Amino acid sequence: MTVERDAGFVPQKEIVYNKLLPYSDRLDLEATELLAEIKANLSRAVLVRELWPGVAFWTRKLFSFLKLYGRRFSKDDHILFIKLLYELVTLPDLEPHMMQSYARLLIQLLKKKELLSRDDLQLPWRPLYDLYERVVYSKTEHLGLIWFPNSVDHILKALIKSCRLYFPASSTEEMLTEWRPLLCVFDVVMQKAVSNMELFLPTIMPPGEHSQSFGLWFDELMTLWMSVQNQPSWEGHLVNLFARLANDNIGYVDWTPYIPTIFTRILRSLNLPVGVSQMVAPRYLTNSYDIGHLVLWITALLGGEGNPAQKQLTCLFNSIASFYHPSNHGRWQSRLMRLLQRLPASVVRRVHRERHAAPCWITLVPESQRLTDEDLQEFTRSIIGATLLAMFSKTGSTDAAYALQNLALLTPELAIPPVLEKTYAAMETLTEPHTLTATLTCMIGMARSLVSANSHYPEGRAHVLPLLVGSLPGVDPNDFSKCMITFQFIATFTTLVPLVDCSSAPSRHGHLSEVEKDLCFASAQFEDFVLQFLDRCFALIDSSTPEQTRDEMETDTQTHLESLVELGLSSTVSTVLTQCSTEIYKVALEKVFNFATSNIFETCVSGRMVADMCRAAAKCHPAESLRLFVPHCCSVILHITDNEDLQGEVELDKELLWNLQLLSEVTRVDGEQLLKYRGDLERILCKCVRLRCKRAYALACSLLEHTLRSLSLIYPTEYRSTPGGFDADLPIRDWGRAGDVSALGVCWHVPSREEENFVFQLLSRLLQPELRRMGAHVSGDVPMSREELLQSLAVVQHCLVGAGSLLPPLDGPHVPDLVPSMVNLGEIKLHIGVDYDDSRENYRESICQTMRLLLHHILEHSEDDTKSLFVIIKIISDLMFFQGAHKKEFDSRWKSFTLVKKSMENRLQGKKKHIRALLIDRVLLQDEMRKLVVEGSEYKVVHQELLCNLLLLSTSAYSQVRSRAQNVLTAALGTYSFSYRDLIPRILQLLSPQHTAGTRQQFKGALYCLLGVHSGAAMASLRDWDCVGEVWPALVRCGLSAAVSLEEPSIGRLLDDVVDRIHRQHDTIGIYFTVSEACVEVANRIAQSDNPASAEELKEGLQRQRIRNVVAARKYEKLVNDLLDCLEDRDLPWKFEHMATDLLVLQLRDDHPLPPDAVLYFTQSLIHDSLSIRKVAISAMAGILKQLKRPRKKISMKPSDISGVEDPEGVCAGDREANRWLQYGGASLPQSQEQWDSLHYVEKTHWGYYSWPREMMIHAASENLKDDLPYEEMSEGEKIVFEYFSDPEFIDQLMEFLSLEDRKGKDSFNPRRFCLFKGLFRNYGEAFLPLLWPHLAHLADDPHESSQRCVCEITAGLIRGSKLWSFSKVDRLWRGLCPLIRTALTHITVETYSDWGTCIATACEGRDPRKLHWLFEMLMESPLSGEGGSFRDASLLYVLQGGLAQQQWRVSELLHRLLAYLEPKLTQVYKNVRERIGSVLTYIFMIDVALPNTRPTSSPHVAEFVTRVLERLKPLTSEPEIHNHVHEENTPETDERTQAVKLLKTVLKWLMVSAGRTFTTPVRQQLQLLPLLFKIAPVEIDENYDEMKQDARTCLSLMSQGLLYFEHIPLVLTALEEMAVSRSWHARFSVLTYLQIMVFYNLFTLLSVPAEVLRIRKLVIQLLLDEQLEVRDMAGTTLSGLLQCQFFPLDSSLQTQLQTLSQTRLPRARGELASTDLVRRHAGVLGLSACILSSPYDVPDWMPQILMDLSDHLNDPQPIELTVKKTLSEFRRTHHDNWQEHRQRFTDDQLLVLTDLLVSPCYYA
Repeated sequence: MTVERDAGFVPQKEIVYNKLLPYSDRLDLEATELLAEIKANLSRAVLVRELWPGVAFWTRKLFSFLKLYGRRFSKDDHILFIKLLYELVTLPDLEPHMMQSYARLLIQLLKKKELLSRDDLQLPWRPLYDLYERVVYSKTEHLGLIWFPNSVDHILKALIKSCRLYFPASSTEEMLTEWRPLLCVFDVVMQKAVSNMELFLPTIMPPGEHSQSFGLWFDELMTLWMSVQNQPSWEGHLVNLFARLANDNIGYVDWTPYIPTIFTRILRSLNLPVGVSQMVAPRYLTNSYDIGHLVLWITALLGGEGNPAQKQLTCLFNSIASFYHPSNHGRWQSRLMRLLQRLPASVVRRVHRERHAAPCWITLVPESQRLTDEDLQEFTRSIIGATLLAMFSKTGSTDAAYALQNLALLTPELAIPPVLEKTYAAMETLTEPHTLTATLTCMIGMARSLVSANSHYPEGRAHVLPLLVGSLPGVDPNDFSKCMITFQFIATFTTLVPLVDCSSAPSRHGHLSEVEKDLCFASAQFEDFVLQFLDRCFALIDSSTPEQTRDEMETDTQTHLESLVELGLSSTVSTVLTQCSTEIYKVALEKVFNFATSNIFETCVSGRMVADMCRAAAKCHPAESLRLFVPHCCSVILHITDNEDLQGEVELDKELLWNLQLLSEVTRVDGEQLLKYRGDLERILCKCVRLRCKRAYALACSLLEHTLRSLSLIYPTEYRSTPGGFDADLPIRDWGRAGDVSALGVCWHVPSREEENFVFQLLSRLLQPELRRMGAHVSGDVPMSREELLQSLAVVQHCLVGAGSLLPPLDGPHVPDLVPSMVNLGEIKLHIGVDYDDSRENYRESICQTMRLLLHHILEHSEDDTKSLFVIIKIISDLMFFQGAHKKEFDSRWKSFTLVKKSMENRLQGKKKHIRALLIDRVLLQDEMRKLVVEGSEYKVVHQELLCNLLLLSTSAYSQVRSRAQNVLTAALGTYSFSYRDLIPRILQLLSPQHTAGTRQQFKGALYCLLGVHSGAAMASLRDWDCVGEVWPALVRCGLSAAVSLEEPSIGRLLDDVVDRIHRQHDTIGIYFTVSEACVEVANRIAQSDNPASAEELKEGLQRQRIRNVVAARKYEKLVNDLLDCLEDRDLPWKFEHMATDLLVLQLRDDHPLPPDAVLYFTQSLIHDSLSIRKVAISAMAGILKQLKRPRKKISMKPSDISGVEDPEGVCAGDREANRWLQYGGASLPQSQEQWDSLHYVEKTHWGYYSWPREMMIHAASENLKDDLPYEEMSEGEKIVFEYFSDPEFIDQLMEFLSLEDRKGKDSFNPRRFCLFKGLFRNYGEAFLPLLWPHLAHLADDPHESSQRCVCEITAGLIRGSKLWSFSKVDRLWRGLCPLIRTALTHITVETYSDWGTCIATACEGRDPRKLHWLFEMLMESPLSGEGGSFRDASLLYVLQGGLAQQQWRVSELLHRLLAYLEPKLTQVYKNVRERIGSVLTYIFMIDVALPNTRPTSSPHVAEFVTRVLERLKPLTSEPEIHNHVHEENTPETDERTQAVKLLKTVLKWLMVSAGRTFTTPVRQQLQLLPLLFKIAPVEIDENYDEMKQDARTCLSLMSQGLLYFEHIPLVLTALEEMAVSRSWHARFSVLTYLQIMVFYNLFTLLSVPAEVLRIRKLVIQLLLDEQLEVRDMAGTTLSGLLQCQFFPLDSSLQTQLQTLSQTRLPRARGELASTDLVRRHAGVLGLSACILSSPYDVPDWMPQILMDLSDHLNDPQPIELTVKKTLSEFRRTHHDNWQEHRQRFTDDQLLVLTDLLVSPCYYA
């Protein structure tokens, strides 16, 4: 390898495109030098411990290095870089923003996982986990003590994903030990545990380590997932984890036993509506699985022995196919579309990995598991039906197109033909343009698979020509979207196919196959195609002249649509002509030339299109085309301009303008060819640039710019699909060929000496005089008019943009002393293919000087000449940044490049097998990217002068000038390192109150400069203490400036925007930076090679680090004090006072206490007059109290020491001996001091449920002795708070404010205030209680909403704050608090009951229930006393439920007591109480779960409860139909029946609530209640039914959606079979609706038990023969649904059975028809109808015959006739769209009958 010789190492992975640049020979050396510089400086920065600016600066440079050269370093360097950044990212007190930027770089370094194996690199997982925990679950973020950037969670997750590959083998064990104790399903912490597992658990490892990795957790988590229901929010994470595991270990995990469950759950998670009146439990809609992971999982399951997953997948798509039909849509549609779009792509990725991927260290898929070609065909067959339906979806066809593109890669022979068929059909019809758009979109994606020589589908290529010719009518001036898609279609196909006529080839070559011969003969049509295409384009242009498309009034600029068409037209023409053979090209060129020169076009719309076409033609073969165009245009122009008087005319001849426009576009070709015409061009330029007419000189300037660019830039000169041209023997062999990166053969245009001379000659003839003229204008010798000045400026600007790449960048001394650093912060010069010639005049310098003089002259004498100022701003920006490419253009080209690449890539082969033109484009982009890498350039004096000029413009009088200058200024600040430190003081000077000369415009301009552009960072929020320290106080002080008048709304809004931007972008700025020893060690290893830092420097670095930290802390305090000083100022307007308070609150931190003055300010602000300042103060105080919190001692305990019981081996969860001591028990409650001290309290509810933590830390009991802090020992801040809160007046005022209402009806429990009080009582004990009690007692007695809310917030704070108080205090507290809460609860109202619920729930959250026994006992006293009416009862239960729900499994005794209390009271009369009881029962039984490894709970059991309830419902079970006779709710009927009805109502409420909430459904118990529900549930949907019937119906719907397990299926079916013979037809009817939903929601589980499928089939047929008409109808619908899901096949036995039934003879009695025969016959007809309706969008083989059979029954008696009519009209509706295809399935006779049926009079009857 050459690289190895040059660089001395094997690079990890380079960017291949660098090798293809014309100056690639210089890049190796450049990259090696740059790498050495980065290594030296980065390691030095770490060694001298300078994180900012040193490390920050050089990590940015490393990022740029990756962008420019890829990973062009040795493996050792790669590993060291990763280790260094890993150490940096995990530094404990790192500023969040820095951490984020290191994380970004680390992700880049870890991107290509195949480069480093696990043997090369291991990363510890714990530091990363600690970081994640610190950031994502930050304890202080909600108190405002630390601010993170918005994207930080997202970036950290990405980082963990990249790192988990390299976690050591032992890490899985450690992670499980860490997170198993959190697996308590009732707790929110479950979500955290499972999502951590999903993020961190490694799944890629060699097979030998499997037992150490997923072997440890797979069974445990899988059984948990299998047994949990109702999609709790954490279930999605489990699915993601399994999907990743399956994908990383295909063939090493046996999924077969789980496949039915997996597919059932996938189907359920799509949330599809089923059945007639379906009610979805609301929980189902929120937590659905992530489609990306589902797709991964399905893909990984495919293949292997017997391919079981594929059968299920086919079934899945069969059952959901009809949802893809364009006529259906709903909220589920986007998920279905995503599934369809991603599944084929995922399979392609898998096949690529199995067949084409380069081998690397990651384990391969075993041979036996790989996907075979048959597997792939099977896969395509299963999904193609849905895809073809989705093509015409209302949401557009892009999803389907992407799916088809990938299917065509896998199995072209199956995917392409059906689409082709549709495409040809769409090309023929004129009435449905949307079908054409859709089919062409899909064909574009499949183009490569169609065109390339493919063993599977050789006949595809024959379609290319018919498709191209057929698409031509799409170039239609009347239909814009059709036109665009046709252009794209033609461009795509012609890019892949050389347009060469090789019809003579078969006579020369004997060895061609038949297919190839046909292709050769067909290729004779290419010439016709090209010429017809051009004719179409000419017609398009003719119809878009402005006379035709516009009124007189409109302006002469282009509309958006026209510019798009113009773009499409020019790029398509360019592609077509590029791909032509020389012969065809010549004919085409002739045609274009004649069209262009025989007409004169206006220069706005059609002229631009024609000129673009000519440019496209000229680019392909410049020599031929210039020979035609240039002499023609030049002679016309010179002929017209020879006339002297033209110089001064303002309007010129159209012919002149048109020829200028044509010439200016045609010159955008290879510069070498232009040299032949240099004389003519120069003459024309000198003449036309000085014309007075604005249109003319503008066109002349663009001619000048294009000529200069063609001569001076580096660019490829051709983009054909094969290198070298098309004169090779057999071009048809090159169809669809991919470019070869190693042999691209790019032809570059590199400016020659002669071209450079011509460029500088033009500049001296055209640019020199203009600069001289401007000089004379400024000095006043020869003044110019504004028009003349504008013309001169235009020439300068176009010269600069034309020749910018040859002019060296501005240079000179740099600005000293911007930032102190021990590391070199120099800029990097990249070679961009130009060697600057110092002997020539540097025009950039001279333009720069002239512009600065001119600018000052204009601002002084004619500030309103905004047009000139606009041009000057543009020129300044180009002087600084332009080196031959503009950032904006580059970005849009990069975007379009990725789009084209995506639409035409071949993911199956991979390895950059793109089309040649695309690869050349990418190389050019690489070249432009090098010109644009400028960030981190040195800030030189020249730049400083230009930036000051821009600042002048940014604060000038006219808003448009200001805003343009501000944009350039912002860009410049982002480019030059540390320039903001020089500019910010200059901007602030304009804001200061002392600056009296300032105008309002200056003031606004300066504020806008601080605000910056929309996307970027604002200068007001830079992370630099010096800047923030100056900017923030200045922003507040500017309120005293004379220029501010708050009457003017624009300034007010602007200030709001600035503060808002600061708030949004603020993240905590670091004070204490320390570099760990581990970092230093890695840096040493990197630095070993190069000049290491000397020992003195290392010492100095340590010293500096210390000083820097001290100084930063001082700067922080100074900033806070400055803001406080501003607030002291009495003259400050209120707006600025608010602003200062807002900024001050951002300065709370968790690593440095707030200065006492600020604590004083916030404490006083709690009773400020302004509401918004009070609000800010409340949040600030909560944070301050957290800062002042004293650390508490914790001790580590072994649970087995307390309970005396060891946990058994293995996982054992739930209530057991070992965690009995955590339970709330009436006997062991701490009633006295001794009992209180003897107990151990565990506050975290989840500990001990699943397993014990590794080390259990609990609060030490001894701590409780010295509670109160004596005043003398308090810190300054603590004293301030203490004094204020001990002041009665202050408390009076505070309580008055807190009990005011803020927004009527909108307020709710405020967590901020709760945090404030919790902090007070936690830090100061009961010190302030004596002052607060009277207020609390008074408020508790006041029924007003706001007073009650205030009591809630303080009470919750009190209870939580008293967590570590001593017994005597707690006892005293509760003695006072219990009566208080009782009083308050007597006043509970509709507005406040939810606040009390929140209050009690908050108070009990994360607390040991034994410490709160006073509260629980009080709430349990008698919730349903009946005093105060039903509302109070319901509310008290709600409040109690809030408390108990927080305690989950630890209060089983209370749950038993509550159940015993409620059971007699279940027959409540009031609806609201019943609903609440239902909800409470759900919580009581929530703990009774049937999860794996979980012991039976000691809490109440459902089974026992249901048995007792059924006993009481006996009176109802014996009745056949149940009607609710009790209308008078208050009649004192006491008989059993009435009581039973009331009881049933409550039980229904419980069933409804628990259906969506519990984790496991007690199926057996529910089945016992089923018969009752079936009796009550009504059939029709009618709003007027009473509550009980509605509820019964909802319950049935929810139960039928439940998840079934294998052991439950027989039980459910038995229950249904019993009901199917019930006397009530309502019940029989409901069985069917139940069955439909149950089957769909448990499809694959049921399918895996064939015996049960038969039972269901029997059941449906039995009900099809029911005597009740409604039941029969429903059975028909059910049957067709089951057939559609392919739940059982439509085999011959079923058909025969139905046909026999339908042929039952009806006796001819004129009177009553014998009803059983009619029923049988109707059943048969219904069955046949069901068959037809079961395939709504296609015509299977059996269908025609059945339709014929049905038609015989059209004249049968009712209800048969009606059924047949309905079926036929439905058939017509669903098959109408694709009737052309469908009719081919019928014989002619059948068609006759059908046509007769569908349009016969009976259809209308």
